Amino acid sequence: MASSSSLVQEQKLVFLVLITGLLFSYGDANWYGTGMTNLGNPDSIDPNGNVINPLKKCGFDKMYLLGGSLSDTGNLISETVGSTLPFGKQPYSHGRSSNGLLITDNFAYEAGINPIPDPYKDLNFYFNKGVNFAVAGSTALPTEVLATKYMISSPVTNSSLNVQLDWMSDYFSSGACLTDNGCTDRYNKAIFFVGEIGGSDYQYAILQGKLTMDQLTDMVPDVVAAVINATKGVLNLGARRVVIPGIFPIGCLPIYKTLFQSNVSTNYDENQCLNQLNNLAKNHNEQLQEGINGLMGENPNAVLVYGDYYQAYKHLHRIATLNDFDTERACCGIGGDYNFNVTTMCCLGGVNNFMGRNRYISWDGINLTRIGNKIMANWLIRKIVPRLQCQS
Repeated sequence: MASSSSLVQEQKLVFLVLITGLLFSYGDANWYGTGMTNLGNPDSIDPNGNVINPLKKCGFDKMYLLGGSLSDTGNLISETVGSTLPFGKQPYSHGRSSNGLLITDNFAYEAGINPIPDPYKDLNFYFNKGVNFAVAGSTALPTEVLATKYMISSPVTNSSLNVQLDWMSDYFSSGACLTDNGCTDRYNKAIFFVGEIGGSDYQYAILQGKLTMDQLTDMVPDVVAAVINATKGVLNLGARRVVIPGIFPIGCLPIYKTLFQSNVSTNYDENQCLNQLNNLAKNHNEQLQEGINGLMGENPNAVLVYGDYYQAYKHLHRIATLNDFDTERACCGIGGDYNFNVTTMCCLGGVNNFMGRNRYISWDGINLTRIGNKIMANWLIRKIVPRLQCQS
């Protein structure tokens, strides 16, 4: 990829956008009314015609999450600018980087975890169904490592994965677990998510001028190691079932297709996604799976499952194409072939043009719409549940 000085010049504005607009997009209380077929609902039907929800058989009653914008339900709002901004005031979407439920929200919903776990930073909530420690815009690598080793700043938040793990440790060592059986029951009946996280590490590297594939590729082992170390930490806290998602095929996202738009056909795959960035994502995911396999050997009493967000996104793209959805452009955005502009992003400068939002898979050029999240979650549930080793 060729470098672009304009990206470096615009990065401060992009970071401001990420903080004040992108992460607090307007909501929509009509969660599933899309008119869409082939959603791939995770439920199945038994011989007697009864609906079977495969995730509910696991009996999960709590969920604990570390991660970034694909999981955050309000921590960044509480951490940075407070929750009084006039964004995302409708149910559920408040604090989410989407116009509705996220992938992990859908997991909780399908598992019967109700209400969905509240954000750790919101002190007005009770955490009887788990806790969400994820922070939108956070990195897998500690901010000091990004700064000293790669000369990259983390402009949105300093609450990187290690910080979130410290929060979790503090929570579990506090009076929050002083029940009749301590936290043992919480662990046995809980599902943990470590990620998705890591995408922001690469995003900040790109936006701040680290644009060669060699430089990005050199980051992968460190980013993956941070995710694996956090997973070790979760296991040390007593987690027994952990899902560790990979990252999206980032070359398919409108933000990158706008930044690296080219007339060179060989830069794109059959889905018009950028080959080099998707190869970076594949590299990350392959190394992550190797790390997970190593942890499984070290922790025979734990169940560790890789969440294949890459293939789930490809499934989403196929389903959306079959249903004549817009797979190229951001729903909430303006300008260019992909309805995306780094200087005029969703919910900033009067950009709220998300008419027909039930016909898009990208919400703001980086994150998914609620229907995109739903389709991915359905696919992931079908793939993950058999590996969770739940008792029928």
